[in-house]
Amino acid sequence: MAKKIIIDTDPGIDDILALLLALSATPEEVEVLLISLTFGNIEVQNCLRNAVSMFHILEREMQWRRENGRPEGFGSLRACRPILAVGAADPLANQKMLADYFHGIDGLGGIHATHPHLTANKAWVHLFAETIEGGGIEPVEDCTGPNDHAFTPSKRPAYKEILRALRDNEPDTVTLVAVGPLTNLAVAAAEDPETFLRVKEVVVMGGAIDEPGNVTPTGEFNAYADAVAAARIFALTSPNPHTTVPPTTNDRLPPYPQKLSRQLTLRLFPLDITLRHNLSRGQFREAITPLLDAGSPLAEWVHAFMGHTFRTLERLHPGHVGDDAMLSLHDPVCVWYAMTSEDPKWVYSANSPEDIRIDTCGQWTRGMCVIDRRNRHRIEGEEESSSDHGLWLSGRAGNRIWRMDGSPGEENFGNVIIERLFK
Repeated sequence: MAKKIIIDTDPGIDDILALLLALSATPEEVEVLLISLTFGNIEVQNCLRNAVSMFHILEREMQWRRENGRPEGFGSLRACRPILAVGAADPLANQKMLADYFHGIDGLGGIHATHPHLTANKAWVHLFAETIEGGGIEPVEDCTGPNDHAFTPSKRPAYKEILRALRDNEPDTVTLVAVGPLTNLAVAAAEDPETFLRVKEVVVMGGAIDEPGNVTPTGEFNAYADAVAAARIFALTSPNPHTTVPPTTNDRLPPYPQKLSRQLTLRLFPLDITLRHNLSRGQFREAITPLLDAGSPLAEWVHAFMGHTFRTLERLHPGHVGDDAMLSLHDPVCVWYAMTSEDPKWVYSANSPEDIRIDTCGQWTRGMCVIDRRNRHRIEGEEESSSDHGLWLSGRAGNRIWRMDGSPGEENFGNVIIERLFK
């Protein structure tokens, strides 16, 4: 039976590769119910343009493949059109931070200016909603009428679509893959925590444990971009979420109920594992060149933004030059887990489930994954003691995070992406 997934994303270069990976699956492997968009790498309006342009390119690619006697591929997309919904434009708290220094202002290395023929016509804008002051998307009535696109547009905010998908499916049948800031998830969980907890598991790309951060010495981008949202979602893994949830004065969301029916299952993919899944410029060039020569629209589109990516990597990282430049496939590896989670080669950290908490207000440590590394005896009860501020040693408090530490084929994951998308 196909795995049902929701992808919450801020596309973004590696986000687009993650989406393409999911949509390239067979109908028996994956059914993408919903793609929910959030700010993150770029402003949410640019995320929407990139997602719609992706579907536009895929429609052209499948037509090109048919006309040239090639297998169409992207069976999951052909079998079920995902809903596309726009979500959070800003974090719950703290100043907004974007990653356009890496992805470009438009999220795809300036592709909409350099390759305008690859961008979807602006007629799609009316399918979603009107932009309101502050850069958000105003929720209005659902779309009705015929839709000839490869996606189903929604005028509901993304968090409501997440809750709708979880209500419409049996408990423990939908995996939510979150590869951007966790704002949409936090709003959905605050709105209706019991419906949110119907999810089978939440797969999160975020955080850094033993690796340094990528935006501060301790902070990974997604966790840093909305640390309060991340902390709130992590707290749902605790037997008592109030022991780790940040103070409600820090954001606009209400506290969770004192008693919830179950704990959230959260699989965390920090930089420690995602940095081991890479695609080199040499691998990419070798695969893409014959497809460019043959006229593949998808190859032309991906080649355009990947060229920007490898040039940026050369500028930012010593040693990343020429064919040896490596793009870390942070987000695709999370989608790959959702597609292949039954594979026994997926490995958790030795201490899983771990009490991992997100710092929300430190001057230098916002977004940091905090772990108790002390060698101390456990303490019974739920009351703080002078020797255990924060209830780190209590068996009835703290988060329960399943941290991923190994995958099937991490040495050749770049080839997995190439095979799935282009062969």
